[in-house]
Amino acid sequence: MTAYLRPALSLVLSMTFLTGALYPLAVTGIAQVAFPYQANGSLVQDEQGRVRGSALIAQRFEGDGWFHSRPSAGDFATVASSASNLAPGNPALMQRVQAQAAALHQPEQGPVPLALVTTSGSGLDPHLPPLAVAYQLPRVAAARHLPIERLQGLLEAATLRPLVGPAVVNVLALNQAMERMSRSGQGL
Repeated sequence: MTAYLRPALSLVLSMTFLTGALYPLAVTGIAQVAFPYQANGSLVQDEQGRVRGSALIAQRFEGDGWFHSRPSAGDFATVASSASNLAPGNPALMQRVQAQAAALHQPEQGPVPLALVTTSGSGLDPHLPPLAVAYQLPRVAAARHLPIERLQGLLEAATLRPLVGPAVVNVLALNQAMERMSRSGQGL
């Protein structure tokens, strides 16, 4: 019996050490050296060095003076991140989307972009399509007393055009750029 038990136990302990301790430490060390920004959460800081969020996780922006992210099924909580899991034909989803669209609708701008009324798969997508951000330009410009052209320039500068996939805008980065512009007095 011990002839079988000793090798099995040795194998379990060595594999536990190898895959449960050694491998994670090696991967963490490589990530810290090769990609420290990403390995530490892609944290976004302001000029004073205070952490304002992550470039990878959406956050709530309230008030007319800010560009708003997509709605979050998990209320922007990373622990509860997920999609709403409501099927397209579910009446609850239809009611939520219609209520959100009614709250955001500006008659002179046409229909509300879908990205502003639907959640992403993770519930925490930090990006919006440029058209969804452009829809918010008049509201933000009026609230901040800024020329809409100045905000359009910020939007264009903040638009990311990846090699593969559609153009996107990181809402946190755009709001930070707008705040820096407002503090410096540019475009006022």
